[in-house]
Amino acid sequence: MMPAARESLLDAAYTALLRRPWSAVRMVDVAAAAGVSRQTLYNEFGSKEGLARALVRREADSYLAGVERALATPVDAGERLAVTAEWTASAARGNALVRAMLTGCWGDHLPSPTLSAVPSTSAVPAQRRADGPLPSPADFVGLVRDRAVAAVAGPGMGKADAGEWARGCELVVRLALSCVVAPPGEGRVGELVRAALQRQVR
Repeated sequence: MMPAARESLLDAAYTALLRRPWSAVRMVDVAAAAGVSRQTLYNEFGSKEGLARALVRREADSYLAGVERALATPVDAGERLAVTAEWTASAARGNALVRAMLTGCWGDHLPSPTLSAVPSTSAVPAQRRADGPLPSPADFVGLVRDRAVAAVAGPGMGKADAGEWARGCELVVRLALSCVVAPPGEGRVGELVRAALQRQVR
C-alpha cells in the first residue's frame, strides 16, 4: 500500500473521531471515507486497535516535529524555549489526542491504546513501529527536554552553563504541560516561560 493511502486512512479515522466517540467509529466508514476497501484497511492496520495505535503514533510524531520546528526558530535560546512552550499549549488545545498523550487523561471519547508494545505480525514497517511502545506523559517530558537541551546548549558551552540550561529546559517543559492542563490565557504561556527562565538561567 502506498504511504499516501495510509495517510488518507489515518485522516479519515481522525475526522471520524472529531464527529463521534472512538467506540462509535466503524472501520467500514473509515475505509469508505478514504476510498479504499475495508479489507485494505485491515491489511494495513490489522484491527481497530492497530488503527488507534497508528493514529496515536502519527499525532505524537506530528507534535514532536512541531517541537523541532519551534526549537529551530532563529531567535535566542530563551525565546526558542518560549516558542516551544507556546507550540505545546496550542497543539494540545487543537488536538484532543495530543492533549491526552501529554496529560495521560484519555476520557471515554478517545481511543486509549495500551502504551506498552503489543505483539505485531504486520508486514507494514509503519504499523510495526505503531505496534511498538507509545510515549507516556513522562516520556514526552524527556523527549522534549532532551531536544531542547540539544538545541540551546551549544558545543562551546561550559558544563555549569549546560547544566543550568538542562534544568531550565525541564522547567519549561513542565511549565508548558501545566499550561495544557490549566490554560493561562492568550499569550501568557510565553510570558510565563520567559519569567521562569530569567530566574532559572542567568
